[in-house]
Amino acid sequence: MELHARAGRAVVVGERDGVEHEVDPDSLALPHGLATALHEWAQVVAAVSGPDGPPGDTTAELVSRRGRQLAGRLAAAMGVPVDYADPVRGGLERVDLPPPPARREPAPAPAPAPALVPEPASGEPTPWATGLTVSAVTAAVVAVAVVGLTLTLAGTSWLLGLVGNLVVVGGLAPSVWLTRELPVWRWVAYGVTVGLGTAWALLLLSLLG
Repeated sequence: MELHARAGRAVVVGERDGVEHEVDPDSLALPHGLATALHEWAQVVAAVSGPDGPPGDTTAELVSRRGRQLAGRLAAAMGVPVDYADPVRGGLERVDLPPPPARREPAPAPAPAPALVPEPASGEPTPWATGLTVSAVTAAVVAVAVVGLTLTLAGTSWLLGLVGNLVVVGGLAPSVWLTRELPVWRWVAYGVTVGLGTAWALLLLSLLG
């Protein structure tokens, strides 16, 4: 297969059954714009090869380089080498298929992040003996105080004693709720809760008795 520029038109010459055939690039299945670029190059060749004589060395080099480039694109599109007929300097030049693009090796997968090993708990052991002692003392103090206050008020009126008991419980409830998870005060909160429950149980038994 040969690439020629004749009378302002690009021509592809091929041989079939021993007979040469000239083919217009427009009739070939070429990439978009390649046939137009070939004809534009042939028009430039016709313009610089006018009656004023051969073009200068710079122009000839540019025209030849452009034709060689287009011949390489034609070879890649057709899948065969192309003999480029230099219209300015004459002669045929074999333009082989361009080398395939270098295959890029896939980037190595990033190394997996090391598994996070949970750290052992570093908290101190729960002081059950001391905590329960504090809770027991607190429960006893609260129970005695609530029972004493309620019985004193009940001496005047059981309704007044009930109201006083509810006031005590309502005043202690927010503090018990806020301190239920604090490391030290939670034992006091436990004791207050047990003390209030014990006081109510004792008061209920006294009423039943």
